[in-house]
Amino acid sequence: MAVAAGAGAAYLWPEQGLLNPCEAVLPPRLASHELVRAAWEGIDAARMWDCHVHLIGIGDSPSGVWINPRMQTWAHPLEFAQRLFFLNAGCTHDAPGRVDSSYVERMHNLVDGLAPGAKLMLLAFDYAHDAAGERQLARSAFHTPNSYAQGLAHTHPRYFEWIASIHPYRLDCVEALERAAQNGARAVKWLPPAMGIDPSSARCDRFYAAAARLGLALLTHAGAEKAVHGAAEHTFGNPLKLRRALDHGVRVVVAHCASLGQDIDLDRGENGPATESFELFARLMDDPKYVGRLFGDISAIAQVNRSAAALRRIVERSDWHSRLLNGSDYPLPGVMPLISVSRVVDLGLVERANAPVLMQIRAHNPLLFDFVLKRLLRVGDRRLAPSVFHTRDFFLAQPSQPNAGADRATDRTVLPRDAQVS
Repeated sequence: MAVAAGAGAAYLWPEQGLLNPCEAVLPPRLASHELVRAAWEGIDAARMWDCHVHLIGIGDSPSGVWINPRMQTWAHPLEFAQRLFFLNAGCTHDAPGRVDSSYVERMHNLVDGLAPGAKLMLLAFDYAHDAAGERQLARSAFHTPNSYAQGLAHTHPRYFEWIASIHPYRLDCVEALERAAQNGARAVKWLPPAMGIDPSSARCDRFYAAAARLGLALLTHAGAEKAVHGAAEHTFGNPLKLRRALDHGVRVVVAHCASLGQDIDLDRGENGPATESFELFARLMDDPKYVGRLFGDISAIAQVNRSAAALRRIVERSDWHSRLLNGSDYPLPGVMPLISVSRVVDLGLVERANAPVLMQIRAHNPLLFDFVLKRLLRVGDRRLAPSVFHTRDFFLAQPSQPNAGADRATDRTVLPRDAQVS
């Protein structure tokens, strides 16, 4: 867990402490509070699929979860501390054989605290791979198998959907993508800087052609990455590198609307000026040819280390709202230092009188907190439209087929085969 200097510096001391108190069920006085009731007005909970939920653990169950040994030793203090914060945010039990299962149990409890019908979309996470398509354990932060996310979604359909993760340099990427689609995956998740994926590389073309053919959206991080270490190729997070996927006809969802960090403005050359990543995302959003293909998820946008200007713009740009998807980035809403209600109040986006109730909700249910906070965001008379929260519509939609030119580069022989399929 990392926090940035600058705009967030005044809020580095967490107003709700360092650790998630992991309170039990939301008290009736909060569950029926007028702010909560107002937040659900106009929202069909059955259409609300939280599209950005991390499925983590330590692998103390048959889940197949793997975490890098760096995250388990104080020899790497930042990564070790991040692991502890994430597990605390997920209210896991520090007992043998209970970490993986208690993380899932906590998600069940939190969903039960939402309106009936709401679901979480669980993210798998593939290993980092090198340019030859070989798995790189040393450069991987963790691995959450597709089989684990799929199994939970199939076993607990009232609570979960799932999103696959498949590295596009794998020789079997097309077969793995087809298998994921057949098994109910709603999309595919990438974190290019941590996974070692250059979205602008021709190595991705086979994957893009298959994703467009199957109608599977790509949910991919853009901008700076602070939460997950791995391959650490920061330039791979440049939003402009996503044009290759878009031009293949893939529906691309940019996680967090690229609201953190700077990237080179590649439209002005390889040595172009450093530009706010959010501004590059906005440039793509405003390009008419990407309407219907480019989207953004609003997970994590209220965190103290992210751009206040971007947060304001996201609320103001009502013309974007039909292309924005709600996600929580769970368990991060439960990492107490990452969000300051006081900061959002000081920015003029939430009324000060609402702050105490929001903080009380957060101590019990970070998912409900994240939802109510976003429903309260206002810039003048503008607020996020209900459609932003009706994410199921996007994931069940059947996108139009890409043009013939998008189905190029289907060679399956250039990369070595992985030893194991997951």
